Amino acid sequence: MQFILLTHSREVSKKTNTGRLVQQSIPHTQTIIWQRTQPDKKLLQLIESGDIALVYPSEEREISASTAGFKNLLLIDSTWQEARKIYNRSPYLQALPRVQLSPEYRSSYNLRRNQVDGGLCTAECVIELLRNEKSFELANKLDVLFREFSQVPATGLKN
Repeated sequence: MQFILLTHSREVSKKTNTGRLVQQSIPHTQTIIWQRTQPDKKLLQLIESGDIALVYPSEEREISASTAGFKNLLLIDSTWQEARKIYNRSPYLQALPRVQLSPEYRSSYNLRRNQVDGGLCTAECVIELLRNEKSFELANKLDVLFREFSQVPATGLKN
């Protein structure tokens, strides 16, 4: 499974960005800077191939919780407000199959205000996806980095 982070240009320089942790710890993670009027050509080709799903919350019932059948998972790496704008202004994202996470815990990400109820930051999403795929070693590695980054005490890593 390969992660692709579609990142808002303002997010890249933010000290609170957890996408950098994913980039540092998960091999082959790609970061694409989102541009409203000029979507990334490689991303559009990947979307056309049908081998990619978007990890993004939805109220729709047909959303899958499974990553089976997808080699690539796309996450919008930005604030929740910017992520909604990116999603709403990018029709090519709206047509993608979606994976929705339903964690049984609250986000421990506390470095930003205005968090979405039930939402996870980018690093927490990737940790959850890796655990769902039984990639515990990578999930635990990222979890340790995330907890150090956010200065949240570890609560016991799942194996």
